[in-house]
Amino acid sequence: MTEPQAAPAMSVFERFLTLWVALCIVAGIALGAIAPGPFRLLGGMTVANVNLPVAALIWAMIVPMLLRVDFGAIGTVAKHWRGIAITVGINWLVKPFSMALLGWIFIRGVFHPWLPADQIDSYIAGLILLAAAPCTAMVFVWSNLTQGDANFTLSQVALNDAIMIVAFAPIVGLLLGLSSIAVPWDTLVLSVLLYIAIPLTVAQIWRRILLSGGGEPALAATMRHLGPISLVSLLATLVLLFGFQGGQILAQPLVILMLAVPITLQVYFNAGLAYWLNRACGSAHAVAAPSALIGASNFFELAVAAAIALFGFHSGAALVTVVGVLVEVPVMLSVVRIVMATRAWYGRGGPAGR
Repeated sequence: MTEPQAAPAMSVFERFLTLWVALCIVAGIALGAIAPGPFRLLGGMTVANVNLPVAALIWAMIVPMLLRVDFGAIGTVAKHWRGIAITVGINWLVKPFSMALLGWIFIRGVFHPWLPADQIDSYIAGLILLAAAPCTAMVFVWSNLTQGDANFTLSQVALNDAIMIVAFAPIVGLLLGLSSIAVPWDTLVLSVLLYIAIPLTVAQIWRRILLSGGGEPALAATMRHLGPISLVSLLATLVLLFGFQGGQILAQPLVILMLAVPITLQVYFNAGLAYWLNRACGSAHAVAAPSALIGASNFFELAVAAAIALFGFHSGAALVTVVGVLVEVPVMLSVVRIVMATRAWYGRGGPAGR
C-alpha cells in the first residue's frame, strides 16, 4: 500500500459550493420556465428507468472521487480500531435511522400542513437515501482541515465503500418499507450496480494503471485535473433537476427551508455523537475529528442519482437530495470549526486526546 498523501486544502470552488448550488437553482428554475422543451427531451432519455444524461453526469462526478480510495488501506483498520468501530456504527447503525426518525418528526409531523401532501412520502424517501451512504470524497478535505490522521481517514473511507456495496440497498429498502413506501427493488439494485459497484471497479482499475505507470505523482495529477470536471458535472445535474422542479419551488419557496431542517439536525447529532464516543473511548483528536466528519457527512452524489432513478426528476426525493447538497458545505464547515475550537476540551478527556 502506498503512503497516503495529505489531502489538499479546500479550493475556492469547493469552499463556495453552496453559492454555486444556489446559482444553479436560480438558473435551473429560470431555464425550465423559459425553455421547458429541452428539459422534457432530456427527461425522456431513459432506459430501464435510468436517465442517460444524468447517468453520464453522475459517473463524471463519482469516478474521480473514487480514484482516491485505496482498498489496501483496509489492512490498517486494526491500528485505529476504536475510531473505525465508532464511525462504522454511526454511519450504518445510527445515521440512516436517525434521519428517518427526523423525517417522520418534521416532514410527516411538524411541517406536514405546509408541504404538498402528495410528496410527503417522497420527501422522507429522499432523506433516507441521503443518509444511507457515507461521504467518499469531501471527507478527505474535512480531514485535512481538522488535521486528521490521514491513515485513519483513508482506511475508514475504504472500509465504508466496501460496506456500501452490500449494505446500501438493504438499509434503504428496510427504511422505505418501515415508512410504508413502495420499494422498487429492481431499480434499487440497478442503482447500486450503476452508481456504486461499476464506478468503484472502474476507478480501482484506473487507479492501478496510474500507480503502475507513474506512481503517486501521476495519480495526484489526474485527480487534480478531474476535480473540476466532477464539480461541474454536479452543478450541471442540479440545473437539470431544478429545471424540472422549478414550478413546485416557485409555488412553495419555503419547502427548501423546511427540508433543510432535518438534514442539518442529523449532521450535528451524528457528528457530536461520534466526537463524544471517540473521546469516551480514548481516541486521539486526530482520529476523533475526521471520525465526526465522516460520521455526519453524506454521499449526496449517490443520493441524487438513486433518487432520480427510483422516483424520477419531478419527485420530492430528488429535491431533498439537492437540498442536501445545498446545506452540506456550510454545515460541515461549521462542524470543522467546532471540533477544532474544542480541541483543548477534548484533550482533557485523557492521554490519547492530548
